[in-house]
Amino acid sequence: MKPIVFFLFIYLLLHIEAFAQRENVIYDESKVPEYQIPDVLTRFNRGKVKSEKTWFKKQRPDILKVFTEEVYGKFPGNQEISEVKVWETSANAVNGLAIRKQLSLFFKKNNHNLEVNILMYLPKTDRKVPVFLACNFTGNHAVYNDPNIRLTESWVANNPSVGIINNQVTEQSRASASDRWPVDEIIKSGYGLVTVYYGDIDPDKNDFSDGIHPFFYEANQIKPKIDEWGSVAAWAWGLSGVMDYLEKDPLVDAKEVAVLGHSRLGKAALWAGATDQRFAMVISNESGCGGAALSKRIFGETVLMINTSFPHWFCDNFLKYNNKEELLPVDQHMLLALIAPRPLYVASAEGDPWADPKGEFLSAKYASSVYELLGLEGLPAKEMPEVNHPVMGTVGYHIRSGKHDLTLYDWQQYIRFADKHFRGK
Repeated sequence: MKPIVFFLFIYLLLHIEAFAQRENVIYDESKVPEYQIPDVLTRFNRGKVKSEKTWFKKQRPDILKVFTEEVYGKFPGNQEISEVKVWETSANAVNGLAIRKQLSLFFKKNNHNLEVNILMYLPKTDRKVPVFLACNFTGNHAVYNDPNIRLTESWVANNPSVGIINNQVTEQSRASASDRWPVDEIIKSGYGLVTVYYGDIDPDKNDFSDGIHPFFYEANQIKPKIDEWGSVAAWAWGLSGVMDYLEKDPLVDAKEVAVLGHSRLGKAALWAGATDQRFAMVISNESGCGGAALSKRIFGETVLMINTSFPHWFCDNFLKYNNKEELLPVDQHMLLALIAPRPLYVASAEGDPWADPKGEFLSAKYASSVYELLGLEGLPAKEMPEVNHPVMGTVGYHIRSGKHDLTLYDWQQYIRFADKHFRGK
């Protein structure tokens, strides 16, 4: 069998299996099998965590190590920014209310080059401003109706309906995702938006020959080792790289950067928040399996389903838990607990059972015991709140009406949450 035929055969088998799994997905609470989740305050040696010191010196590092080795994969090395190039700055953006700044971060190593393009909208003020930092799905130009935004030249998944053809964007794709990014409202609320196209960091395809991964390959290596980073961890690394720049930007309050992500990028935002404590707030919007939702609950998307459909997202060690979630030594509430004591917000949508809203809520609830250990209010709800009734402690949660998306309603809650913790409102 020729190689190309063999790989096509494997590709088809994987997608047939993924389709079969989707046919058997559990959306009925009565069919959820019994499960047990680890107590976040019980150590792997069965000892109890009773103090802040034990949490930070022992339990937190142990949990982080397991997630690194078994789920997301380790960063195989350090790569600093080689060069920053500011393409343009305008003091008359968003109807004169904001500063627009476009720049690129260049990463260079041996014969590898990576350009990560950043779009910033910052409210005009004489003070440094807090910002929301988030990756976007189809390029910075899709975020806002502004003809001055540079079109991405990176690989983008095809979507002819918005003018993405042959994996390249066109003018038609401008502002095609603007309903997810209420720039005007963010600016008027006193916050900035910093966004980067996630494909600049690592194209979202099962191919490790491009993006940041090859920077760290040894001789003859063509993909990460079994305990090394997949794409989710690479996107998280990229968010930390942007944070490296923001710490030096005179217009940004680097002590008040909220990292935010939707769907798969919500997984990346959570991992970025867990691995990089410079992020002052972490926001997960419908991140589902491998994000905020409990894995052991077996509701909606499962570990097997996500590893089959998106084999490049996690490290290869995660494959061990396909249909064997009970063997996982951790669950996602423990990932959320790694954010403590920083504010954490988890959001779900009523029409998004694939992401398991109840599993996301429970994860936030169970993570709260760490916040309480640290003398903070965790999630101020023992039961899931009603739809469109947010609850906000140091941990926040809402389930809104509607489907899988990032909406104005979501943003309004995130701004309220930031006001509460950044401004004391």
